[in-house]
Amino acid sequence: MEFLIYKELYDDLKLRYSQINEYLDLSDLIKKIDFLKDKTLKENFWEDKHSASKILKQISRYEFDLNFYNNISSKYEDLCLCYELAQMNQSVDQESEEIISEFLKLINKLEIKETLNKKDDYRNAIIQIHPGAGGVESQDWASMLYRMYTKWISNNKFDSKLIEYQPGDETGIKDVVIEIKGEYSYGFLKSEMGVHRLVRISPFDSNSRRHTSFASVFVYPIIDNDIEININDSDIRIDTYRASGAGGQHVNKTDSAVRITHIETGIAVQCQNQRSQLKNKNTALKLLKSKLYQLKLDEMSDDVNKKNDTKKDISWGSQIRSYIFHPYNLIKDHRTKYETSNVNNVMDGDIDNFMKHYLLKNIGE
Repeated sequence: MEFLIYKELYDDLKLRYSQINEYLDLSDLIKKIDFLKDKTLKENFWEDKHSASKILKQISRYEFDLNFYNNISSKYEDLCLCYELAQMNQSVDQESEEIISEFLKLINKLEIKETLNKKDDYRNAIIQIHPGAGGVESQDWASMLYRMYTKWISNNKFDSKLIEYQPGDETGIKDVVIEIKGEYSYGFLKSEMGVHRLVRISPFDSNSRRHTSFASVFVYPIIDNDIEININDSDIRIDTYRASGAGGQHVNKTDSAVRITHIETGIAVQCQNQRSQLKNKNTALKLLKSKLYQLKLDEMSDDVNKKNDTKKDISWGSQIRSYIFHPYNLIKDHRTKYETSNVNNVMDGDIDNFMKHYLLKNIGE
């Protein structure tokens, strides 16, 4: 990297960091942590387990934020030292390039995080990817999105667990559900909810024609004991069936798979990844509760119709984002107009800028 380009990037990052620092009050955050920790020392702290659990989770979130801010502060000091050396030598070494690249990712993440102020943004998330019409084309596209999100999860060092995976007829997937554990994972991923459209030369077309495929992405917050979603036995219908796909002989020979249908709303969930029917049932109930809670949030939201429109119709004109691989390379978000031609990076999980532009556009909504 040439020094002048490095200097422009450094000046931009320095400005962005100083702007954020103007309203960050770490001393207030430390006071909040100390105040809550004092509560945990009281003799009657565990008498109300529900309240105690909420306090411990709040401490955990505050400490996560504090560590995140301290890490950025430390990296900024490293960046300043590297810039001084680069300025002295009028050249940029590999270490300086790596540090400025790392700090750029951190400052982008911080700017995104500062938009996550809704009450459920801090929660873990469930993401579901479902192909639209089109058979093998859309099923392959769904698997490409699955890879993109697993890369994003790995890049952010979040933990994940596969809840449901249904392979496609020839290739790709018919449905996949992933549980993601990481601070603010729901807040980040909620920007991805909607229909994603792909335009490419089909690898399955012997005439090498251009095809358009669609897949929908659903995102739900994982709810803990601090929120009650009551589901009575009379509210649901439970069906068991023989699991398909990977999992060994035991999975395929017993009715271990579980499908639960919420009668009033028609919402159906299923799980077949575990050998145990009971474990599959518990996982399916967890997923159902998350979907019912998301439905409740949508009903209370002023833009419920907009949210439903983005999820119901997996077809032309309903997409939130287009991924064009032919006749040119371009990925464009139709809600924010943000676009990039670096399709390889995006498909490798570099989607933070799309999240950032969406969240900044929707501040206060």
